[in-house]
Formats: sequence, C-alpha cells, structure tokens
Amino acid sequence: MTDTRGAIAGARRLVVKVGSSALTTAGDGLDTARLDALVDAVADRISRKTQIVLVSSGAIGAGLAPLALGVRPRDLATQQAAASVGQLALAHAYAESFGRYSLTVGQVLLTSDDVVRRAHYRNAQRTFSRLLALGAVPVVNENDTVATEEIRFGDNDRLAALVAHLIGADALVLLSDVDALYDGDPRDGATRKVSEVSGESDLDGLTVGMSSSGLGTGGMVSKVAAARTAAAAGIPVLLAAATQSAEALGVAEVGTAFEPADSRLSARRFWLGYAAGSAGRLHLDNGAVEAVLTRRRSLLAAGVTGLDGDFQAGDVVDLVDSAQRVVARGVVGFDAVELPDLIGRSSRDLPAEQRREVVHADDLVPLSHVR
Repeated sequence: MTDTRGAIAGARRLVVKVGSSALTTAGDGLDTARLDALVDAVADRISRKTQIVLVSSGAIGAGLAPLALGVRPRDLATQQAAASVGQLALAHAYAESFGRYSLTVGQVLLTSDDVVRRAHYRNAQRTFSRLLALGAVPVVNENDTVATEEIRFGDNDRLAALVAHLIGADALVLLSDVDALYDGDPRDGATRKVSEVSGESDLDGLTVGMSSSGLGTGGMVSKVAAARTAAAAGIPVLLAAATQSAEALGVAEVGTAFEPADSRLSARRFWLGYAAGSAGRLHLDNGAVEAVLTRRRSLLAAGVTGLDGDFQAGDVVDLVDSAQRVVARGVVGFDAVELPDLIGRSSRDLPAEQRREVVHADDLVPLSHVR
C-alpha cells in the first residue's frame, strides 16, 4: 500500500462524493438498491470511528421520473423544478437507509456563494463541525432549486473538493460510474489504467472522457480537476467506482490515488486560490511569472502587460502568462481604471502614492495547475 492510499484508508475525517449516475437511472429515477449499497459502505467506515461528510448528486435525476421527464433537462428552470422534487426523495431515501444503522442524517444545501463569501464560509464550517460533533452524517448537495448560472458550482466534484478543505478532511473519495482514471476512453480496450498520480507530469498527454450516463454534469474532466484542486491543497484523493465503495472506503486499494502536496494551504489561501470568484485578469510578462511562481514575490506594475475586467481594489483576479494560462490568483491593489496608466512602468517612475504592489505576495496564491 502506498503512503497516499494508507492515508485515505486511515483518515479520521473523510469527504465522500457520489455521482448521479451511481444513484439514478433516466427511466426509473432513484435506485434505492444502489443507494443502500453506498450507505452500507459509509456506515461501516463510520463504525470504525471515521467522521464522514457525504456529497451526493442525484437530486435532479431523482426528480425526473416523478415529473415524467425522460432525460435530464437542459434549461435551468426545469432543472430547478426537478431538483425541488428530487431533493425530497433523495433526502428521505438517505434518512431511511442510514436509519438502518441508527445514524441521523443532516441535509446541507450549498451554493457557490456560501463558499465564496468569507462570512458564509465560516458559517458553513460551524454547521459541519456541529453536525459531526453530534454524530450526524451531513449529506451535501448544490442547492439546485435556487442556484443560477452565475452562482452554481457546475458540478458536485468541485463542491466536494471545496467541502473537503472547508471541514479539514484528511482525505477525499470520489465515486462515479468509472473505476479509475485511464489514459484515454475506458471503453477503448487499448487504454491503460492510471493507478497513482504523484504530480502534474503523470497527467501529461492524458485524454479524459465523459460519463456515458447522461445524468450528471461532470464526467472525468471535472473529477480530475477536483482531485487536482484537493491534492494541491494537501488532501489525498481516491477516484473509484461507486460499485467499489466498500473497497474504496476500506483498504483503498482500488481506483486512482492522487498524492497530496507536502503542505496544506491555510483556509484563507485555499479560499483565495480555489473558492473565491474572479473579477478579472492581469496579464504578466515572463519575468513577472517567474517572480510570482518561483521567487514568491509580489506583482509590481512593471510586470503587468494588460488587463481584462471591471474590478476594484480588493477584488480577486486571475494572473495569466503569455500563453493565457492562469498561473496564480490574488487580491488586486488597484481599480481597473487606475491600472492602464501604471502597467509596464517601474515603481520609481510612479507617483509616490502609487508605488505599491499591484498584488502583494501575502495576498497571492500560485496555482499548480491551469484552472
């Protein structure tokens, strides 16, 4: 067993995410047999003194059959309607299934606003902490009934990665209809299973496919992105099939394991790098990219070549290199209307009141992968 898998198997606080395709079918809606099998595995892990937060998709899928919808709707209003019906069915099914083990379920519905805004972030932390202290199993989903295009997470894989850091989880397990990461479409017999991901180089050249169920919003792309986000923040990740939930939550010797970074980001730096919304972009020259990423220096006006967006001082912005890759994020020190007259100029050539960092090093987080 690798150190990463050992850390997942021995985690005392764990986030488990399960996808829509693992719980629902287009024709029949919620599959209680599949849900019970998942709950069996979760309850067994809880009996071994692990606190678990379950991030569950499936609300929209569970609402399709009751509303006589044959396929997942594409328009937001119908998705919200399906979610409002399916969320009740899903919560009831979890409550009954966990009840077989005398475990109480607490439902937590989140929008991205609850993670992006610092006050909401702290409120969510307190709620999770208290639920876990009381022995309940928090079941989390995006609040699809009120989420709009501007505030939705887009998929529960990213939500799971954010929740894992928010609650201080020791590990994250992503369960879906695919048993591991492959170097191509797993339906192609010539593809190779990737058992361990120890760094970005292990992902070079991989072509990740999508789920074939048509029920979820994610797919392997979103799962890999979520795994990289959590791993970069110091959280080990296991990607496995929901049908292997007992093994994934047991010895963790299935699926693909993502090795975590050596150190865990603070709550503020994680929020800044991965949770906060971006109000714009600053374009950097090669020297500024090197200073920001390698020497961990502040960004000065001389290293900025351009900007996009209508941001204000104190907003979070993306920092991009000459290839338009997002290499860092930070809190900008100037309004967008101020910067055009400053960019590319040395600090000594600026008025005294403007001789400050565009993004201070203390408010800047280099990103280990392209967002």
